[in-house]
Amino acid sequence: MAGDNQLMKALKENSIRYIKTTANATVDHLSKYLAMRLTLDLDRKYAKHVIKYCKWSVNVMERKTTVWTMAVATNISRIFLSKVHLTCKQAVLPKFYSSATGYEFIKVDKAGANKNVAVITLNRPKALNALCNDLMTEVGTVIADLEKDSSVGAIVITGNEKAFAAGADIKEMQNNTFSGNIRNDFLAHWTRVAECKKPVIAAVNGYALGGGCELAMMCDIIYAGEKAKFGQPEIALGTIPGAGGSQRLTRVVGKSKAMEMCLTGNQINAVEAEKMGLVSKVFPAEKLVEEAIKLGEKISSHSQLIVAICKESVNKAYETTLREGLHFEKRMFHATFATKDRQEGMNAFVEKRPAKFTNE
Repeated sequence: MAGDNQLMKALKENSIRYIKTTANATVDHLSKYLAMRLTLDLDRKYAKHVIKYCKWSVNVMERKTTVWTMAVATNISRIFLSKVHLTCKQAVLPKFYSSATGYEFIKVDKAGANKNVAVITLNRPKALNALCNDLMTEVGTVIADLEKDSSVGAIVITGNEKAFAAGADIKEMQNNTFSGNIRNDFLAHWTRVAECKKPVIAAVNGYALGGGCELAMMCDIIYAGEKAKFGQPEIALGTIPGAGGSQRLTRVVGKSKAMEMCLTGNQINAVEAEKMGLVSKVFPAEKLVEEAIKLGEKISSHSQLIVAICKESVNKAYETTLREGLHFEKRMFHATFATKDRQEGMNAFVEKRPAKFTNE
């Protein structure tokens, strides 16, 4: 009898130890991947059921049960969880490398095979990523740091599936005054994103309204999830766009469409935004960030120096006449012939080999 009790105890301890280790690792992996909004070739609901099962297995094993029940549960867990781990291992995923930043309202990571794409995630989910002053200050600080980071060739800014950013923080600006806005140059620091020398890609899922739409337009390229919504609803609050909504939007979609959006506050979906030229491409929500990172990796494979010159030339088209723009482009084109990367790029083409750029 004593031997049976010891066997029962040993079997139970081993079973609990095995299931806890495997189940907890599985929960950790799947939770991380679901948070990144990636499917891993698993349906989202299925993945959540896996997590639920893992937690249930641990709870069952810690309660009193028979040797037969524990043996069966252990074997089922071994087969079931090994298949899940195999699926996770085989899934093609972008590599994220977390950076310890200590920021309150954003998360910063490096992604891609070469860790050369920075990902800034707006992180005020309860407020639908409303753009408060501190959040935008943090974004500006990170942008400045990433500009100095030679390992980063492109930057992605994103939110979550529900909202990229639902607008500026209305509660924060509710009691602002005209004199105070003038004195403090209200919203001036928001332009740091548009001033970034490195390419910035907006990966927009969910709402991008008001300041959120303006933030997306400050970026160089906008990718959107299928359920993304864009709009400038400031008119309904008794004010107007204040961070580029009436200016950048008009230059992108034309006067008529911009007038309609700004004067009505109506929202447009991702398909409409793509047709209007506001968005480059539309993807399923769960693939959006992955595709934005792929784009960042492609850009990062080129010379950072030449990419910066090219970005400046394209932006010049929005701020000058065609004649002046063409003159600027020609001078920048000429200037590339003073760089080592231009020489390397042409040499590599002639020699039919990959170019090795040094950003010089």
